[in-house]
Amino acid sequence: MGRRARTRRATTAAALLAAALTVSLAAGCTGGSGPADDGRAPERTHDSGQTPGESQEPSESGPAGASVLAVKIDNARAARPHTGTDSADIVYTEQVEGGLSRLMAVYATKVPKVVGPVRSARESDLELLRQFDHPTLAFSGAQGKLMPLINKAPLNAQTPGKTSGAYFRGTAKPAPHNLYLRPSRLLPAAPGAAALTTGFTYGSAPSGGTKDTSETVRYPAATYSFTWSSSRNRYLVSMDGTAAVTTGGKRLAPATVVVQYVKIRKSDFHDFLGNNTPYTETVGSGKAKVLRGGKAYDARWEREEATDGTTFTTGDGDPVNFAKGQVWVLFVKA
Repeated sequence: MGRRARTRRATTAAALLAAALTVSLAAGCTGGSGPADDGRAPERTHDSGQTPGESQEPSESGPAGASVLAVKIDNARAARPHTGTDSADIVYTEQVEGGLSRLMAVYATKVPKVVGPVRSARESDLELLRQFDHPTLAFSGAQGKLMPLINKAPLNAQTPGKTSGAYFRGTAKPAPHNLYLRPSRLLPAAPGAAALTTGFTYGSAPSGGTKDTSETVRYPAATYSFTWSSSRNRYLVSMDGTAAVTTGGKRLAPATVVVQYVKIRKSDFHDFLGNNTPYTETVGSGKAKVLRGGKAYDARWEREEATDGTTFTTGDGDPVNFAKGQVWVLFVKA
């Protein structure tokens, strides 16, 4: 069912988009210049000797059947500003050790020249990525006991140790917050909207909704704020009280923001200090809040199997369409 449903969703999502037209060390994540992820030595990479650029590669379609590129993004204070996140179709946020957060940027319709800073993967990523057909996951590494699971997962795992030419170290930030990816070394061309087998639907806003021009989402040790800009028709993002911009000074501004309430439990993994790694369950169902157009819509999310995408519906069972443009999904403890 999952594969057939995903195929139908891919076709539907592509048509709608076309018609409507997107284990960390806690101490290291706090913004200091601490050790590399999981207490390991840094991967060998090239030093660019310069600040990463942000120019976008041509958005030509990739070969038939090509899948998305997902990149784990460091969200420590010392890692900001980010590079290339404004080109992502979807940005997921998840809770990690110490109540902090990390991003996963998913690329399908556009491929920027540089993305980063790149950090380590989590067990939850494997479940989240099952909705895509053999996606490429770019990450700096993972907790030692997790790597065998990543290597067995139906995805193309790409670390600096595996594809060193795709990564480089910038000089504007301290390690480990300065690892960057050249996506073209892993994904020659953007696979296109059909690769976004997320279950999301795009189109006109549902009826109803309540005015909501400012929304704040809190993790135990991280805060995100989204402020509606009527002039830009987008939500302006702030992180920990500071405006979120790219290295080129461009404000991060998604068209749709989804606050998805999920179960967050302890996983079987810890960092080397003994801090437990949270596991975010993205299969199941629950409540959600969808922000678009300066309004908030109460929704129900459902993802029956890991190979399915996630649907968002109203109380009457009608689809909650997203606005054209980038989507942020924040997984918050129910």
